[in-house]
Amino acid sequence: MNSAKVLLGCSLVAIASMGLLANSINGKEEERKAINISPVVKEKGVEAKNEEWAKYYPRQYDSWKKTRESEKIDDQLKKKPQLAILWAGYGFSKDYNAPRGHFYALQDNINTLRTGGPVSPVTGPAPTACWSCKSPDVPRLMEEVGEKEFFTGKWAKYGSEVVNTIGCGDCHDSKTGNLVLTRPYLKRGLEATGVKLDQISHQDMRSLVCAQCHAEYYFKKTEETDDKGNKKIINTVTFPWSNGFKGESIEEYYDDLGFSDWTHSISKAPMLKAQHPDYELFTTGIHAKRGVACADCHMPYKQEGSVKYSDHHITSPLDNIENTCLNCHQEDEAEFKAVVKTKLDRKEELMEIAMNSLAKAHLEAGKAWEVGATEAEMKDALQDIRHGQWRWDYSIASHGSFYHAPEETLRLLAQANDKGQEARLKIAAVLARHGVIGYVAPDFSTKEKAQALAGVDLAKDIAEKQKFKQTLLQEWNKEAVEKGRLNMDSRKDMSDHSSYSSK
Repeated sequence: MNSAKVLLGCSLVAIASMGLLANSINGKEEERKAINISPVVKEKGVEAKNEEWAKYYPRQYDSWKKTRESEKIDDQLKKKPQLAILWAGYGFSKDYNAPRGHFYALQDNINTLRTGGPVSPVTGPAPTACWSCKSPDVPRLMEEVGEKEFFTGKWAKYGSEVVNTIGCGDCHDSKTGNLVLTRPYLKRGLEATGVKLDQISHQDMRSLVCAQCHAEYYFKKTEETDDKGNKKIINTVTFPWSNGFKGESIEEYYDDLGFSDWTHSISKAPMLKAQHPDYELFTTGIHAKRGVACADCHMPYKQEGSVKYSDHHITSPLDNIENTCLNCHQEDEAEFKAVVKTKLDRKEELMEIAMNSLAKAHLEAGKAWEVGATEAEMKDALQDIRHGQWRWDYSIASHGSFYHAPEETLRLLAQANDKGQEARLKIAAVLARHGVIGYVAPDFSTKEKAQALAGVDLAKDIAEKQKFKQTLLQEWNKEAVEKGRLNMDSRKDMSDHSSYSSK
């Protein structure tokens, strides 16, 4: 009898345990099913407000908010004064910081001296295209007003419209939640390389949504006359990919087009400014050749119970090395970081050499013009400066280039230095013909000295920016809130630092 009671008791415990286990499994299965059913965030159009997505994708949103932790301002002009010489006459010589997290992308675009201090929708130095990579309000506007109209006019035109920083609607369809290319100019760029848009795989999409912004582009300028007879300039973001992704291929594209971003204020060379060719360089590296996508390293999967999702705390893989690099690389964390540091130090050394060569070439060219050099005498040297600086810029404007494609980065830097030195030899010969022997370029060892040589009036630029932030920017935010485009709570506790002022 006792044995029967014990057996019955054990059976009841086992049944109860199995019931609890079944409930647990069923609960997790229901959670998994719920997570895998994509909710409709917005039936039509682009939902630009990231907090609206949080209602349906709380895990992804909470991890995305961690990009606000990258709030430190890293003034690159202070660290590398040569930059002010290299970009003399261009906005980057005024203000250039290392990129922060996506949370700050829109704010940094507003804060930078490069976008100026407009006083109305039709003033300021920047075109509307300068918003293109900063906000899901951009694809929203393109749908509402048309791409051509979006690219017409000044940056200040859309100040009260582009108000939500890089987020969900940049990469995901608001109705289905699927990855989607929201920028039509990327589609045109891919088609120019022979890509069939309807044959893009999901793994490729995990890189291409990043390529919408992390790529090289220029503003293709066209002029049209509207129905009322008014002429308008359209600056369309365009990817120069028809010749391929190599630095020299894109250089050839621009040369054939006769395109330049600006004329250097010291050397008078017709210059090119690389944007951030992360995608192009990535495709030449070993990770891309092995089928690795951007998201594999920058947005690794996380597991919570039965739910698997991409971590949207987009940052350097080295900040999360155990869940990124070490999934494939066999070293331990300390050894891996030591190897990477050694390689990166070598790249930094080559980069410094190239920057110094090119900066001196600009200054020496300026001296040649000063003593009476002719355009015919300077033509070949200026072409060397243009090509050398392009290859330097193309190799490092992508901040992760050395991790994406180390050999290609070093190859371009070596060519950049070679072109810079060739230019200097040609300019030395020109100077000698005009009676100048042994000219030594002036000192540019600090940001202040370099910006003075570049003719930067920093006090004026800062005053204009501060006035803009106290006046027109306040009007933009007020209108955006009133129209329901912006929830100011999304900016709560956001630091307003810049390289020139903390507030």
